[in-house]
Amino acid sequence: MGEQPIYTTRAHVFQIDPTTKKNWVPASKQAVTVSYFYDSTRNSYRIISVDGSKVIINSTITPNMTFTKTSQKFGQWADSRANTVFGLGFASEQQLTKFAEKFQEVKEAAKLARDKSQEKVETLSNHSQESGRETPTTNQASSINGTDDEKISHVGPEAALLQTENERLKSAVEQSNTNAKKWETELQTLRENNARLVDALQESSANVESWKKQLSACKEESDTLREKIAELEAQCNEANQEKQKNAQLTVRVKELEAELQDKEQELENLRKQAEIIPQLMAECESITTKLQAAETKNKELEGRIEGLQLDIDDSRQKQGNMKGELKKFMDILDGKIDELHEFRQGLSKLGVDN
Repeated sequence: MGEQPIYTTRAHVFQIDPTTKKNWVPASKQAVTVSYFYDSTRNSYRIISVDGSKVIINSTITPNMTFTKTSQKFGQWADSRANTVFGLGFASEQQLTKFAEKFQEVKEAAKLARDKSQEKVETLSNHSQESGRETPTTNQASSINGTDDEKISHVGPEAALLQTENERLKSAVEQSNTNAKKWETELQTLRENNARLVDALQESSANVESWKKQLSACKEESDTLREKIAELEAQCNEANQEKQKNAQLTVRVKELEAELQDKEQELENLRKQAEIIPQLMAECESITTKLQAAETKNKELEGRIEGLQLDIDDSRQKQGNMKGELKKFMDILDGKIDELHEFRQGLSKLGVDN
């Protein structure tokens, strides 16, 4: 089956500076893919990350590894075989938490795989020791029963099978001894790497404290900058208000300039009119003389009108008297007409009676 990816995420990859062991060195210019791989043939787990054609993380996970969260979006672990410390910067706290949980799961799985391997080696070792103890008994029995040739001829296939099994167990014991030496060497290497990891973690803790101080200083500086930004924004608002006032004043100045031009035009017109004032004064005097003559004639006409008004009043009085006499005449005429009407009615009655 080979290696298969079991979990994939994206993060910014860092490595500890090999010279100072304090500062982080970016291993990728941008966020890259970071994956957990499981090798079924070797029963091992690895973290692999590739940036283009460059492998920036190739870390085999062992039960002794520990993934540490140093901030809300950053975590790290030490790889003794690679002799370095890897750091991952995530876009969110949820991604960091998921990666840490998966690291713990893979670590537990690696621990179980190691325990099973040790149990298998111990079983093989015990089995080989038991086979070693049984071998002299067989030899003793053969010496009692006769020579080896006699034993082979007497026992036959069973002795050959036991000899083959013995050889196989010897090979397994030698292999287990070789593996034990190899594991002792790896254990010593792991202890040394663990000691370096402890030193690196202590340095990382010191770096964390330093980063916390730097973060506090950055926060204070950020607060100061925010206050300055607020002041600058207030100044910008004042400047914008001043610009608005200046724009209004500019418009008002243009309006006043237009009004001034209109006033200058009116003044020029008045100056032109002032040039004809003497002519107008002469015409005014002439008109005044004519007006005086007209007023004299008006007075004469008013006298005539008063005489005519008296004549009109007399005519109205005479007309009133005539109306009174006419009314009396009309009353008399109405009475005569009524009498004549009664007379005709009387004649009509007489004609009817006849």
